[in-house]
Amino acid sequence: MMKYLYLAIFFFAIALTTNAQTTTVEKSIFGVQTGFFGLYVNNEARLTNSIALRSEIGLDAGLWGSDFNDIYGFLLTPVLTLEPRWYYNLNKRVDKGRRTSNNSGNFVSIKTSYHPDWFTITNAEDINFIGDFTIIPTWGIRRHIGNHFNYETGIGVGYGRYLTNRDGYEYYGDKNVVAVNLHLRIGYTF
Repeated sequence: MMKYLYLAIFFFAIALTTNAQTTTVEKSIFGVQTGFFGLYVNNEARLTNSIALRSEIGLDAGLWGSDFNDIYGFLLTPVLTLEPRWYYNLNKRVDKGRRTSNNSGNFVSIKTSYHPDWFTITNAEDINFIGDFTIIPTWGIRRHIGNHFNYETGIGVGYGRYLTNRDGYEYYGDKNVVAVNLHLRIGYTF
């Protein structure tokens, strides 16, 4: 799993040293996005011509169910994310006459997320949410429709760690896990 993280860091190092990029990512863009599981507010700030730092705060959603006790439910919990993104095909898109506005392009990123145990919105009683921290190398695409609307998809596999509750609740299980990022979102850029 760590080899994927090293590979992503390698690609970012190449992007930082490459000066051939003439098309650049936007200086700063602000937007909102939603998908199957959540609602997010984000900002992408330019670090180099091809790298943007995405910061995001939102609510991740989860669903569960059990036929054994007929318990079904949902939850919403806060998530904080920092994600450096390398948009690696901006010049190719310009050469083909395609848009690059609002960072429309393919990207490789290292998505770092933290789910704090601040609050949980749920339809079930006595939910013990255990916070977690994840680092997931991700490949994705971002495209814009018109001037303001966008869609985005991404996939990645990385590392996750559960954080035990400070109130004395003990977690029984593996604290280190394989984390998956599979998202499909639509949004609006201001």
